[in-house]
Amino acid sequence: MLFNDFKEGLLGILFPDVCTVCGLKLASNENFVCNRCLNEKFETANLEFKISSSDIMLPEGVDLQHALWNFDKGGELQELLHQLKYHRLTGVGEDIGRQLGKSLLQDPLFMQAINKQKVRLIPVPLHPKKRRLRGYNQAFFIAKGVAEATGLHILDKEAVVRIRDTGTQTGFSTERRRENIRGAFEVKIPDAIKDTICVIIDDVFTTGATTFEMASVLTENGSAKILIATVAQA
Repeated sequence: MLFNDFKEGLLGILFPDVCTVCGLKLASNENFVCNRCLNEKFETANLEFKISSSDIMLPEGVDLQHALWNFDKGGELQELLHQLKYHRLTGVGEDIGRQLGKSLLQDPLFMQAINKQKVRLIPVPLHPKKRRLRGYNQAFFIAKGVAEATGLHILDKEAVVRIRDTGTQTGFSTERRRENIRGAFEVKIPDAIKDTICVIIDDVFTTGATTFEMASVLTENGSAKILIATVAQA
């Protein structure tokens, strides 16, 4: 016991747990991102809790689009999401997912939409090829954090899948993105979403092409309502 305490203390000195964003030492109740960075570092996207935090026109079937922070191209938020997406810092996903979940609980439109209804969180799925290469789906870990903060459940990953490897959409126009993503998703278990409020979870909302395509497929298969929640909006 004494040896383990000494070992943990020594490791804490040699390799201190520091915030992924600011580099300061984390408190015992903090994980990968310190509370100060989570609460103060980034620009809040939806202070007024509008139906669409990006002011984009929502398609039929989508009742809400909520983002936690505004994306900062070349900034610290972009780097944080890059660490989550490409460097296996899945704990970062859970930290920012919890923050997103807290933000959703404060959104009166979100709370009204899910009132006394069956709700499922659906992280945007990766194509199996990309999933194998990366080893994980960053949206799933964001959803885990949202689930912890809200008490909502994540849909079984087999129920909705990605059947087309669309590649990166960076640099595409809005129309090109929509064409590229068309037909990319399939509902394998319709009963899992029938008459259910589906909350699509992703890291960044840009033009809405991906989440809107997914929303369309969910609606066609009997979803009662679609809500979109992302960590950032570009």
